[in-house]
Amino acid sequence: MTATTPETSTTAEPTPELEADSGEAPSQAWSLAQEVPAEEELVSVAEGAKEGLAAQSDTLGAVIGTLDSWALVVGEVRISVFDVVFLLATIGLVITAAWFITRLARNLIGRVSAFDGSQKLLAEKLATIAIWAIAFFVTIDLIGIDLTALAIFGGAFGLAIGFGLQKTFGNLISGILLLLDKSIKPGDVISVADTTGNEAVGQIRKIGIRAISVITRDQTEYLIPNELLMTNQVVNWSYSSKDVRVKAPVGVSYDSDLELVTKLLYQAADDIERVQKHPKPRVNLMEFGDNSVNFELRFWIQDPEGGLANIRSDVYMRIWQLFKENNIEIPFPQRDLHLRSSKQLDQLVELMSAGKAS
Repeated sequence: MTATTPETSTTAEPTPELEADSGEAPSQAWSLAQEVPAEEELVSVAEGAKEGLAAQSDTLGAVIGTLDSWALVVGEVRISVFDVVFLLATIGLVITAAWFITRLARNLIGRVSAFDGSQKLLAEKLATIAIWAIAFFVTIDLIGIDLTALAIFGGAFGLAIGFGLQKTFGNLISGILLLLDKSIKPGDVISVADTTGNEAVGQIRKIGIRAISVITRDQTEYLIPNELLMTNQVVNWSYSSKDVRVKAPVGVSYDSDLELVTKLLYQAADDIERVQKHPKPRVNLMEFGDNSVNFELRFWIQDPEGGLANIRSDVYMRIWQLFKENNIEIPFPQRDLHLRSSKQLDQLVELMSAGKAS
């Protein structure tokens, strides 16, 4: 009887083909895939553009080949003349397109009748910022720069904003808030003060990214940072209405007919074209002063951008003419001096009389 040894069953190892068929990737293939450099799988934008342009014509291909042959090699980095030309052309094309789209957006916004002046200006600024931001990222993408590489630059840029560009971005945000709030808008008349503290009235011509432009009656243009208008007190003569009341104090002598004075003051206001008929001017008797009876003529104008000092001057000139025609006296300060009699004063008067006689 022959003994037979039992056959041990062995499990056949799956072949790579079977593993591939079963959907399980081999570890060796995975390690090989990891060793493949990512740069070899990607084609740079400049290389793709070069191949595409060279395929158009032989002449263009020869020119591109010549430009590509002129190169500067630093270590493993190779920069050719074609790369520089392609970079400059891409940036120039994007800037031109962004400028054209910005102009088109401004024209379209300007035709929107539902927006007032400040809303149109705000929409133009927001559209401009959005267009140029998109143009920046498009340029970065076209020249083949990985956006993740901008992380370090973004941190440095944030520090720059925090230290060096804080005022610039503060003025930018302040300008946008002013337009949203509508407290300051182009065409408003505000009071501005120069370095010596003298106050002048000017009209806002435009609100820029950094400052507003205010021009006064003497054609002096002030550039006021937007941030100052947010933090300091500003007198806006045309915030809710362009109607402005102007006051003109006048004093007359005690011998004057006060009813006639009142009538002449009303007439002086009515004779000036810029003075509004409604609301009507008002003449108030303010006080009985030391040397005069003091009145105040109050009248309204609707064009403060035309000046306040000049309209007050015109009214005063007309008051002077009417007072002269009707013999109304405008007094000047007077003082009555009373001397008490004394022995020393009598001797002084006698000496002065003797001196004159001699």
